[in-house]
Amino acid sequence: MTSIKNNFILLFCFVNAVVLTSCKSTLREAPVMLFNGKGTSPNDVKAIGNILSSNNMDFVLVNSEQLNKLDTSQFGKYKLLIMPGGNFIDIGKYLTEETTTNVRKAIHEGLNYLGICAGGFLAGNTRFNSFNIANGVQFKFYSAEDKGIRKAAVAITNADGSIIEHYWEDGPQFNGWGEVVSKYPDGTPATVQGKYGSGWIVLTGIHPEAPEDWRKEFYFKTPLEDSYSYAARLIQAALGKTDLYHF
Repeated sequence: MTSIKNNFILLFCFVNAVVLTSCKSTLREAPVMLFNGKGTSPNDVKAIGNILSSNNMDFVLVNSEQLNKLDTSQFGKYKLLIMPGGNFIDIGKYLTEETTTNVRKAIHEGLNYLGICAGGFLAGNTRFNSFNIANGVQFKFYSAEDKGIRKAAVAITNADGSIIEHYWEDGPQFNGWGEVVSKYPDGTPATVQGKYGSGWIVLTGIHPEAPEDWRKEFYFKTPLEDSYSYAARLIQAALGKTDLYHF
C-alpha cells in the first residue's frame, strides 16, 4: 500500500508540474504584450492591434487568466505592456492583487507601460486593484464628463504647438503626475510620460487608434492618418523608452 501511495504522489506531482509548465509556456515571446482580458473593449484591442501590425511591431495578446499566471521573472521576457480602453473597475476586478503587485514590480524592474484611457486610470490609484505606478495619484475624468459629455472629437495641443483632433470617450486627465506631452482644451494633461523605477510609462486619455467607424458621428478637422501616426508614435516611445517632446 505504501508503494502504491508513493507512486500516486509521484504521479500527482509530475502531472501538476507538467500542467504548471504548460500554463507558463502558453504565451509566446514578443516585444509587446497587448492586454485583452475581462473589462477591456474588444474593439479597442482590435484597433490597437491594427496599429501594431501596420507598423510591423510584433505583439502577443494576454488575457486576465494568463496575466494572473505570470510571475515577475516571466515579465522580463517582454518590453512593453499595453493596457487598452474599457472599464478600469472591471479590469481590476478580474486581476488578483498578486498580479497587480507583480505588474508593478515588473515595471519598476524595467517593463514599459502604455495606458490608453482605462489603462491610464489603472496606472493611478483607482482604489479598485489598480497598478498604482503614478506615485499614488488618483486620476480624474477630463472635464467634459462633468458636462454630461461621454464621447467627443477633442482638439489636443501637443508640446510642439501642433493641434490634432482625437476621439475621446470617458477618458482621464493626468493632473499631478509626469511630464505633459499634450493638453486638453481646458489645459489639463491629456498625455503624460514618466519613469517608475527602470520602467518607462506613457499614459493618454484619448484614443488616437480609433478607427473610422468610431469617428463617424463627429466632425474631425484632422485626417484619420494623423491620429494613427500619433498612436504609433506613443507606442514606439513607450517601447523604446523614448522621451517625447513635452511642455
